Amino acid sequence: MSSSQKTDSTSSPRRRLSREQRLQQLMAVAWQIVREHGTEALTLGYLAEQAGVTKPVVYDHFGTRAVLLAALYQDFDQRQTLLMEQALQTSEPTLAARAAVIATSYVDCVLLQGREIPGVIAALASSPELEIIKRDYQAIFLEKCRHALEPFAAGAVIARAGLRAMLGAAEAVSHAAALGEITPAQAQEELCATIVAMVERARASTSATQ
Repeated sequence: MSSSQKTDSTSSPRRRLSREQRLQQLMAVAWQIVREHGTEALTLGYLAEQAGVTKPVVYDHFGTRAVLLAALYQDFDQRQTLLMEQALQTSEPTLAARAAVIATSYVDCVLLQGREIPGVIAALASSPELEIIKRDYQAIFLEKCRHALEPFAAGAVIARAGLRAMLGAAEAVSHAAALGEITPAQAQEELCATIVAMVERARASTSATQ
């Protein structure tokens, strides 16, 4: 028996991944592509090549590049929300503590993902359909923040404008921290102060009308 025949006969068969396992593999490779080459390089064909699968496998999971980008943002959003919810459950019931949890979890999640997420967010803004998807996920996140913070607003409703401003600040300081322009601690501290100020403005507006 030749050495090649021996190798073929003793090598173990390639394990077939379940659909969920394949999806997780493709998502991991997609994040790696964005990290190393940017969102411009992320096509379904290149994803298939880098993942070592055929194009139909990738198309079966995502269908279009837009769906893939939306899936990446959803993956990030779910991890961010889970991180925040877990921290809120064990935090002290004070405004400072809740603000610190939201700020820390947001910045930490962006840093965990690295520089990839700003590129994905920018890509989502490139078309009206993707922008709608992004804003839908953002709206869910902002409602969770509102629910966590309004008990400290003295009966006031935290305005959508304030929540959107908070989100803009969160994206800006987290991106700066990911690029090394500021430290993670500085990003968290600044975002925490922004959140506290937003709630205090809402509380002050209620006092002024009474």
